[in-house]
Parts: sequence; C-alpha cells; structure tokens
Amino acid sequence: MTRGGKALGKAHQRKLEQIIMGLFTQKKVPLLGLDISSTAVKLLELSQQSGRGGVRYRVESYAVEPLPSTAVVEKNIADVEAVGKAVRNVVRKAGTRNKRAAVAVSGSAVITKLISMPATLSEREMESQIQLEADQYIPYPLEEVNIDFQVLGTSEKSPELVDVLLAASRSENVDDRVAALEIAGLTCEIVDVEAYAMENACTQLIDQWPNGGHDHTIAVADIGATTTTLNVLHNNHIIYTREQNFGGRQLTEEIQRRYGLSVEEAGMAKRQGGLPDNYIPEVLEPFKEAMAQQVNRSIQFFYSASAFNNVDLVVLAGGSSSVPGIDDLIQERLGVETLIANPFANMAVASRVKPQVLSNDAPALMIACGLALRSFD
Repeated sequence: MTRGGKALGKAHQRKLEQIIMGLFTQKKVPLLGLDISSTAVKLLELSQQSGRGGVRYRVESYAVEPLPSTAVVEKNIADVEAVGKAVRNVVRKAGTRNKRAAVAVSGSAVITKLISMPATLSEREMESQIQLEADQYIPYPLEEVNIDFQVLGTSEKSPELVDVLLAASRSENVDDRVAALEIAGLTCEIVDVEAYAMENACTQLIDQWPNGGHDHTIAVADIGATTTTLNVLHNNHIIYTREQNFGGRQLTEEIQRRYGLSVEEAGMAKRQGGLPDNYIPEVLEPFKEAMAQQVNRSIQFFYSASAFNNVDLVVLAGGSSSVPGIDDLIQERLGVETLIANPFANMAVASRVKPQVLSNDAPALMIACGLALRSFD
C-alpha cells in the first residue's frame, strides 16, 4: 500500500493491515459503521443471515446527517462537539439502539516504516528497542502517537536480521473520533483505516467484477466533497492509495457563484434540481469533465509509482459519483469499463429502510459499509 509514493509488496501490505487492526481493535461486537467525512456523518447497521445460499447480509438501519462546514477540515475533526451532536442526530434518525461503533481515520494519518533488527531479539526485547529508537522513525513526539510493530520474516540483507514493519498514528486522530462518539453515548470499539474499510466493502462488489477480481486490477475512485481517493486493488487487495484535493464541493461553490445562492441552497439545488437551463451545459458538464480528468490523472500517478500499466475496471464511489452520466463519461474518456459502486445490491433490506433512497446513497456509503462489516470478521 502506498501513501502517494512507492508501493509496498503484497505480503508487507497484508502485515500492515494486521498491525493497524491490532493498534486500534478492542474486541468483536455488533457494530455501527460510522463514516465521519468532511460534510456528513453516515451511519450503517448490518445483520448477518445464514441460509441455503450461504451468508447474506441485511441492512437494518442507515442515516446521513450533515455537518457544519468547519467541523471537519482536511479529514481532521476541528469541532468535536459539533461532530458529537451530528453523531447523536444520525443515531436518532436511524432508529437504532446499538451503542457500539466502528470509525476510520484517513490513510494519510497512518505512518509506516520498514526496519531491520537482530533476529536473536525476543519480542519483548524488540519492543523495548523500538520504544528507544522510535523517534528516529516517527516524525512526531512519541507521547502523541500509538505505535505497533510486526515481524515480517528474515531480512534479505542478512540471515541474522529480520524485517520489522512499524505502524503509527497520531493519538489525536483517534482520540477526537472516540470523544465525538462518547458525546453521542456510543462506545468506539474499532478505529480502522479508510482504505481497509473500502477494501472490506469491495467484497460486496466482486461478483460484478471480471473473474471476481482475481488476477485483475481494479481502480476504485472515491470522490467525496473535498477529496478524491484512488484505491487500486489487485487480486481484491489494496496495493496503492493516493489522496488528491478535488471533490463535489467545487460544483457546489460554482453553483453558489453562478446563481447567487447560499451553501445550503446550492447543495439542495445540486441534489434536487430546479436550476436555470444553462446549468447543465455551462456548469455540470464542465465539472464532469474535470472529474474524468482527475480520475485519469490519479490512475496515471498509480502507473508511474508501480509496475502496472493498465487497470481492468474503474469503480466510482463517494457522493459525487451520483452525478448523472459520470460513469459513461469516464468510461468513454479512459476506455475502461466503469461502474458505480453499490455494496447493497445483493443485501436484504429491513422494512424501515427505503430501498430506493438507500440505492441512491449507496456509492457514498462504501466506507460506512466496510466498517459495519467488521462486525463479522
């Protein structure tokens, strides 16, 4: 996995996932998936059913609650109270009594480092040495981070050394999310990483992918309000992640500027329509072209940072992927089959959940879905 740079080997990437889960996982429990983004809190609750056809999931509840524009800035919580209030409201909207939740931090909040250590050290000795030397590898004061490590195996440098993968996250990234949930009366059981939540949600899409994703390379573009995140999967595991500053807020701001609307009015008009006739040709179509260029640029970055030179499928996620016709435009511009993500296509739906509304919101619920699926690890 990468953070805007070179790719880790597959074995190292999977070990990294295990480490990060070890850092933040407390225990297995039924969970609410809570995605705290820059514009909204999204909640999803799933149950698991077993039958003759195997395991099937059911959507028990879901809801979306908007956030004030200053509550979350660049994926960091700036106003814990405001986020806590939104979490309380989204729980009430969903009508769930579940009080246990999983949340995620962005990949850019996690630091990794591969080091070599003497193979003769015991795990306790290794831990002590890492604590002594961690300030060489972590660019933050050690009292401000959570650190864990995993021995990967014998180093290629020498049979007397082992490769050790360190993972660290700044404590505030975790603490702010835990505090916001506590304000809402929830217990934070798991803090995951957004990329792994996305990978988890993709398990619900693979029946739509060529050969179920095996021996194929899939680009998942998560286009949110302010950030576009490209996750590339090979053999259904993420091998590359890159975040770029681009999202649906740019369309909202252009609607504001062009038609003299407030942020709220522009957001509502974007979703519900009612704008002048020149909106589609002069505002929406140029934004769609910009989206296609952004996805293409992100994929080109992937090619330049890896040994890959093609992707077999593009999957669009995030709220901005609901723009009408964006999948067809990207498929035309990139020459690659393009689908809109819907992790609920094969799930049952509880009677209190409106299927059409859920389907409309589905691309924006991928991370919430991946978090909710952690209940069934």
